[in-house]
Amino acid sequence: MPENRDPLRYFRIEAQELVEQISSGVLDLDQRPGPEPVAKLLRVAHTLKGAARVVKQKEIADRTHEFEEILVPYRDDPAGLAVADMRELLRLNDEISARVAALSHPAAPVDPPATTATLPEVAEGTADVAEEEFVASRASTEDLDELLDAIGETNSRMAPLRAGCHTLDKLHRTAETLLDQLRGGRASTSLTRTSAQRLAAELGSAGRRLIDAVDQVERELDDVRAKAEALRLVPAGSIFTALRRAVRDAADDEDKRVRFVAHGAEVKMGSHLLGPINAAFLHVVRNAVVHGLEPPDERVAAGKPADGTVTFEVERRGRFAAFRCVDDGRGFDVTALRQKAQARGLLAVGGGAGESEVLELVMHGGISTSAAVTEVSGRAIGMDVLRDTAAQLHGDVKIRSKPGAGATVELVVPLALLSMAGLLVEAGGSMASLPLDAVRACVRLSAMEAATAAATGKLVYQGAAAPFRPLVETLYTGRAVPDAAGPGVAVMVHAGEGTVAIGVDRLCGTHALVARPLPDLAPSTAVVGSVSVDADGNPRLVLDPLGLVGEMLRGDGGGHRTTTVTSAPPLPILVVDDSLTTRMLERSILESAGYQVDLAASGEEGLDQARSRQYGLFLTDIDMPGIDGFTFVERTRADPELAGVPAILVSSRASAEDRDRGMRAGASAYVVKGEFDQEELLAHIRRLVVRA
Repeated sequence: MPENRDPLRYFRIEAQELVEQISSGVLDLDQRPGPEPVAKLLRVAHTLKGAARVVKQKEIADRTHEFEEILVPYRDDPAGLAVADMRELLRLNDEISARVAALSHPAAPVDPPATTATLPEVAEGTADVAEEEFVASRASTEDLDELLDAIGETNSRMAPLRAGCHTLDKLHRTAETLLDQLRGGRASTSLTRTSAQRLAAELGSAGRRLIDAVDQVERELDDVRAKAEALRLVPAGSIFTALRRAVRDAADDEDKRVRFVAHGAEVKMGSHLLGPINAAFLHVVRNAVVHGLEPPDERVAAGKPADGTVTFEVERRGRFAAFRCVDDGRGFDVTALRQKAQARGLLAVGGGAGESEVLELVMHGGISTSAAVTEVSGRAIGMDVLRDTAAQLHGDVKIRSKPGAGATVELVVPLALLSMAGLLVEAGGSMASLPLDAVRACVRLSAMEAATAAATGKLVYQGAAAPFRPLVETLYTGRAVPDAAGPGVAVMVHAGEGTVAIGVDRLCGTHALVARPLPDLAPSTAVVGSVSVDADGNPRLVLDPLGLVGEMLRGDGGGHRTTTVTSAPPLPILVVDDSLTTRMLERSILESAGYQVDLAASGEEGLDQARSRQYGLFLTDIDMPGIDGFTFVERTRADPELAGVPAILVSSRASAEDRDRGMRAGASAYVVKGEFDQEELLAHIRRLVVRA
């Protein structure tokens, strides 16, 4: 549709983004009251109001103005909104959302834009679908920035190739001159030998430079291609706002106080998975509030906090994704469920059905312990929706319950496409990728160390013996292993309950990749989880850490490969720095060393994240707008829940006074950017990081 014929084209896109921010901001106010979230919400609402007025959407502008009027009195109030005002905000939020959504459906009653242009006739629904597909296909600015940076970096690598072409042309002319001299008999033996030696040396040097440059460009183009493919994927966090709202509404209906916590927003997958999963877990989180969480007075009497907690987690497990809802309520009433099942003839009266069998019946629907039918409970249709979703996505559901402590409902589904960072390794002439989040360390091996590790099946790492096996033996099971120089590096891989050492010939760097499931007609061993595609379109194996660890531990057979490393993996590290360059550099260093990393662009954002997830270390800058690094460390030391997490200050300040102030604030180490040493930083981190 031509731009001048559709004045709402860009407003629809912007308004949907702003409504999502408003919806999330209102729920933030409910759980984190104070001036800061109020101010942020006012800014977003003001932007939406102004944009709506520009395109003559008076109803949206008026509702947003009412929204602002409720918030303004709380701009400097740390106590939070009154219950009635919060309900009115939610009502207005729903009304604004509905009107914005209606703009994509012309049949809905919305204010027409003030224009005399006549919209062209199109097939019914065509414009809506095109607009929705356009909005759905948009990538985040951050993703596009990363892709553009990668393209620019790759383009810069072309300079050595161009220089190499000029060098080869020069060498070609030298070779022709030498050949003419030889043909004419004008060259002496010594001159010919000297010229030939010089030519050979220059050709060798130019060849090596070209090979290095081509290898680098290939790796970076591979990375660019993977990032471009990843734009097709959707972050799991896109469904969190709807789940938060479902929890909030159910708590309001039940007169309960509930805190919603979510983890794993950054895990990306196909949108075809997130739609059904969102619909199913809307029922699950409501059930957790209505059936699982006790009323405040009952919780207090049981020694629990008055506020209940519902936690939603998304986690990647190799080629699978796990979605988990956890509550800290009373747990499933297995006795009541058993009686309901017996009354319906699903269990024999007096039979010996165990708890797991009873909980399994919950998935079949029609079994509810609710005494009355309400808008959110009593119809016994919630859990069977989850069962149907699991069947649709070829997944598996597990329910666990602990009386008085809460319940867990988990759905695990296979992933068709998965974006991840990988460590590219070579073994026996074959290239393969290891998911970077499973790599704990890379240890260079001498020829003697490699031979000893291969003979004993063990490698001593950090005081413990880990099972060792060259990767080439795993990749070429049942086939002749190609000749190779032997493993030069041991990659420490952690998955499940153990850590193993995988011997590889060499490391080829880290890269972004999109993993795909193996074709049905290409079965493989458990150590191969999926496949990616390189820059030339050739398939490349993506190893499964769980399969690798399991294969090696099962293959020990009680012999010398029975010693496992059972030390817990390190908790993730939170990097706090207002410089994008510094954040990305530190993340690259830490992820290459095997650590999981979260980023925050300010001290305030860092404190919010620190309280939302368990971290093993804080790595923070000092000079930042708002809360500086000293204050960040001081506040974490004063918080009983964060005081045990060590903190490292990384700053351009090098004075003794600043170092002393950092130590007084509670920092465990102080690193000067001007004296930055990667190994020194990693040594501090290995010494300090807290493990799970």
